[in-house]
Amino acid sequence: MPTTKIAYYFAKPCLFTIILCYFCSTMKTLVGCTLEELKQIANALGLPSFTASQMAKWLYGKKVPSIDEMTNLSKAAREALKSDGYEVGLNAPLDLQVSKDGTKKYLFPAGSEGRCIEAVMIPQEDRLTICVSSQIGCKMGCKFCMTGRQGFHGNLTSNEILNQFLSIDEADNLTNAVFMGMGEPMDNYDNVMKAIEVLTSDWGFGWSPKRITVSTVGLILDLKRYLDESKCHLAVSMHDPIPMQRAELMPVEKAYSIERVVELVKHYDFTGQRRVSFEYIMFDGLNDDKKHADAIVRLLRGLECRVNLIRFHQIPDSPLKASSDAAIAHFMERLNSQGIITTLRASRGQDVFAACGLLSGLKNESND
Repeated sequence: MPTTKIAYYFAKPCLFTIILCYFCSTMKTLVGCTLEELKQIANALGLPSFTASQMAKWLYGKKVPSIDEMTNLSKAAREALKSDGYEVGLNAPLDLQVSKDGTKKYLFPAGSEGRCIEAVMIPQEDRLTICVSSQIGCKMGCKFCMTGRQGFHGNLTSNEILNQFLSIDEADNLTNAVFMGMGEPMDNYDNVMKAIEVLTSDWGFGWSPKRITVSTVGLILDLKRYLDESKCHLAVSMHDPIPMQRAELMPVEKAYSIERVVELVKHYDFTGQRRVSFEYIMFDGLNDDKKHADAIVRLLRGLECRVNLIRFHQIPDSPLKASSDAAIAHFMERLNSQGIITTLRASRGQDVFAACGLLSGLKNESND
């Protein structure tokens, strides 16, 4: 099913979405709050401090959709929360598309202007991974990404990030998460890290940090904060090891070169459970030859890491083309032969525009 034949009929927000997003933006939501913030809410309402732990269990353990279902809170406590304008703050997806390979793509309202973001659920034999968004659009402007074409329309709150985990039909079965959806996670650092705190805390989801991977194009200052403050995995979007060529694909190279990013990463230990990988989309005749493979080897020498090769998924009006299977195989063989562990990531959900680089926050359909 050709990916270039896309009928965008959600480019302008419908009235229902605008009203829904306005209502959501004016609510006081509990999902997204840390335990400390829940304590502050309880204290402000004159409720016992242990009410915070009870709320956290209902929100993140039992995943209830309403305050009324928090049955071990007194009726007076529940009424106090509602009277003060609080809601659990879950929003069901506006649309769901299911790929022939089982991948599911969810469209969620976001922000206060009727815009939307997408999350993707990827089933595998031994895991169920959610790919979540962190921003409405993106500032980075990468030439191969549909999200970048939307421009930047705001950061997601911790509520909007965690809603992607809690409001999908597979919420109870998720095993892993990758922050590789719409937006640059390091450009929304505080909200992303707040969501991760909920995900990895005993009072929250109770996930191990090794179940979470956060991607970045290489925003140095916040990347350093992440490496210092988090134990989650890291994925760096490289896509070209040669600075001048990478700058053509990724404008961020002009401010934060891939050489500086790698130099920073090399100061941290990735020999234990925390891992770092480098994402590399393969473009025909652009970054898929021996010269580029050898440049990657030189750049990553001495770093315990992995390179994930990714097939390019064609986007409308782009001159970029996908590398051939043969070119990808030769590239991968050369890197592996030089001691750089390299794998090819399977493309998932391409028929519903859920694959890498295709998320837009616009409801779409494909035509034969």
